[in-house]
Amino acid sequence: MKIATFNINGIKARAQALPAWLDSAQPDVVLLQEIKSQDDSFPRELFEERGYNVETHGQKSFNGVAILSKLPLEDVSRGLPGDDSDEHARWIEATVVGKQALRLCGLYLPNGNPAPGPKFDYKLAWMERLRTRARALLEAEEVALMAGDYNIIPQAEDAKRPEVWREDALFRPDSRAAFRRIVNLGFTEAFRARVQGPGHYSFWDYQAGAWNRNDGIRIDHFLLTPQCADLLTDCGIDAEIRGHDKPSDHVPVWVELDI
Repeated sequence: MKIATFNINGIKARAQALPAWLDSAQPDVVLLQEIKSQDDSFPRELFEERGYNVETHGQKSFNGVAILSKLPLEDVSRGLPGDDSDEHARWIEATVVGKQALRLCGLYLPNGNPAPGPKFDYKLAWMERLRTRARALLEAEEVALMAGDYNIIPQAEDAKRPEVWREDALFRPDSRAAFRRIVNLGFTEAFRARVQGPGHYSFWDYQAGAWNRNDGIRIDHFLLTPQCADLLTDCGIDAEIRGHDKPSDHVPVWVELDI
């Protein structure tokens, strides 16, 4: 089973690019972030005609997450537990059944800039809620994964120029430590389980020719429970589509699971 995560930076803006990538890459499941669409205006037909079941958790003009799956989705839930006052559409869960059940958690973690400040405080509080949900997944001993745009640069090698990100919320010590606390509960970071070394990125800014200079960062991640990590066969980044027509500033990251 091929599962991808892709921050598309607006479903309307990617109405041609996203279906073209789907037709080429043929993922079984896709976790989308930043759909920037309410549920009733999401263009479901673009994906249903390709054989995907569609579940969304949308919000007008910004945020928003979705799941596309060629297999039926069961037990869908929306919103990260832990704060009933949080109205941001950043989390969606569902179970997909192949040879066995897999719990999918799609997330769009807050950016947190400017830092320090209220937005950074919200980011860290959201990550603490994420750690609570992550611990529950581990305690359930489920085949499960949490994937999406984490807005975290885990290590210096995950940025072409780490020095320019030093004070950014994506790379500040508090952010990275919060990410490590989640991983260290017992998760496998799929990409680094398969690929080592610098030069691997999933985001290039639209400004200052970042793509042409390969001035990127790696902020889109898969975290796998031990039961899921046992099924990992491959992981990669479809970096080349950043150079296609009307691209997102992110590219898809994918895993293949023997499931």
